[in-house]
Amino acid sequence: MPNTEAASHVTWQGAGNLTKQYLFRVRDLVYQVAGVFRPDNELHLLESCCQRRMQVVGAHSVREYFGQLTLGADRERELHSLLQEITAGETRFFRNPSQLKAFRKVVIPALLEAEAKLPAKHFRVWSAGCATGEEPYTLAMVLMEELEGALQGRTIEVVATDWNDRRLAKAGEGVYGAESLSTVPPEYKEKYFIPQDGRFQVCDEIKSCVSFYRLNLLDESKMVFMKEMHAIFCRNVLIYFDGTSKRRLVQHFYHNLVPHGFLFLGKEESLFGIHDDFRLIHFPGTIAYRKT
Repeated sequence: MPNTEAASHVTWQGAGNLTKQYLFRVRDLVYQVAGVFRPDNELHLLESCCQRRMQVVGAHSVREYFGQLTLGADRERELHSLLQEITAGETRFFRNPSQLKAFRKVVIPALLEAEAKLPAKHFRVWSAGCATGEEPYTLAMVLMEELEGALQGRTIEVVATDWNDRRLAKAGEGVYGAESLSTVPPEYKEKYFIPQDGRFQVCDEIKSCVSFYRLNLLDESKMVFMKEMHAIFCRNVLIYFDGTSKRRLVQHFYHNLVPHGFLFLGKEESLFGIHDDFRLIHFPGTIAYRKT
């Protein structure tokens, strides 16, 4: 856990001493609950998130707001609302095409070869930090294309998790504006989306493949149920965690993957210095990590 005592001696220009003191307490509370850590040079971002929530709940100071987070009747609900402010959750359809190409052309065949003698006929992929649903729906489309090819005779499932209720609600609706579909290949747009009053609805065939759940990735009691995943996509999520939380999360990923399963991270993310049991795999234009 971050050293609060040491942090209190850091000079930060964004607020008075009392505000700083309670910002540190809010930061450590968020870290304890969700593993999300804001360093001292980003405390102004945390303050902005607190200010937006303070306006909603009528708190007049960070001290008063911290009291609502820890002692208020709605403290759990308010802490969840603050966490939704802290994490951005930006995404888009068919993000990082090099990863998707490697997943379809190399990873899926490699996984099927690795378990060729096993009776299992279910192929599961996890979108961790799914935001408003573009990533899991993309993965479902990619898998659907392979049902007449490499995945013929199997059932497919994309498990999509996030801790932001608003984002999950939008994802579950599966309705997007034309701008959101700008990165969708034309053949996929025609095949898997239904025009609807200037917007586009993900077709039922794809929606039926995706299950959305609210999940804190550091919740030990929930993570143990995320088993038997062939691949995990956790892109641009680790940036919110410190080293200790990253190691805990990646260890969960390792145990939740099937033997030889794959983990995909964001372009700027790496397991260097975090976890040594994954094997780094190079593909054209991208990388992934394979369970050894």
